[in-house]
Amino acid sequence: MARLPITIATWDYDRVRPLMDGRVEVEGCDVNFLAMTVEECFHRAYFHGEFDVAEIGLSPFLIALSRGIAPYVAVPAFVSRTFRHSAVYVRSDRGIDSPADLRGKRIGVPEYQQSAALWVRGFLKDDFGIEAHDIHWVQGGLEQHGRKDKFPLNLPEGFPLTSASSSSLSELLANGGLDAVISARAPSCLGKPGVPVKRLFEDYRAAEKEYFSRTGLFPLMHAVGVRKDMAEKHPWLAASVYKAFAQAKRIADQELMEVTALKIGLPWVTAELESTQKVMGEDFWPYGVAQNRKVLEAMTRYSFEQGLAVRKLSVDEIFAASTLDDVHV
Repeated sequence: MARLPITIATWDYDRVRPLMDGRVEVEGCDVNFLAMTVEECFHRAYFHGEFDVAEIGLSPFLIALSRGIAPYVAVPAFVSRTFRHSAVYVRSDRGIDSPADLRGKRIGVPEYQQSAALWVRGFLKDDFGIEAHDIHWVQGGLEQHGRKDKFPLNLPEGFPLTSASSSSLSELLANGGLDAVISARAPSCLGKPGVPVKRLFEDYRAAEKEYFSRTGLFPLMHAVGVRKDMAEKHPWLAASVYKAFAQAKRIADQELMEVTALKIGLPWVTAELESTQKVMGEDFWPYGVAQNRKVLEAMTRYSFEQGLAVRKLSVDEIFAASTLDDVHV
């Protein structure tokens, strides 16, 4: 029987490299693997449907799913997840010394619906009582103007969101047109001489460790999607894709733990691993629905509360049915 040719696109992560170099196969498939930045991957996947399997931003996916227009079926391989206290950049001359000081400020965000911004708004509300409408949001490209949403927003009439038409968010933060920026990438103005810009959480590692210890949440950013027409035509494909991504991550985990000859180019990578496991447990980056149900519940709640998803999604409807439970032998 002929193998199914598929194209997979993600960023070049250690946890996908065994798929990229052929050490792990997708059962029943011949894979053409394309590595690219997440911005390019999302754009080509969402707007042009170029890839059979692609890395997808979870927040835009939840929006699309709630509207019945999701072009992909998700599998719970969370190739990107990041604590986001480090993603808040503020003017140091505006009296912003704590999260509470963000209330009423003009804050730039590349996409209001992106996962990084969703998680920051989530902890601002849960931990500091700041509602999304307490901030004036300015949306635009971080370094280039003209960035647009992937899907329509569901915000109430009069919600304080405007677009930056002719300047980038980094430029506006540097010249004082914004009080702060929330971004997965650091703005280029950070660290420039004479530009009063800093991270809100300067010791973000301590803040993020405290957040995890208190909440148990390790924020999810991206999952993997199988294009819907491919998943419908080949019902076995989603499970095979998930199995392959999980196997690739297990190989990456083993390489991270190699101490005889370090596979990762950091001198104290073993000490860092041990420190992380002490806080977060041995499998600190789990795939699968059951292992991530708490963090997925938080994310679906945030999406609905923030006017992104048009209804509160259940966790189980997010993923292909064949990937909801791990197989036990």
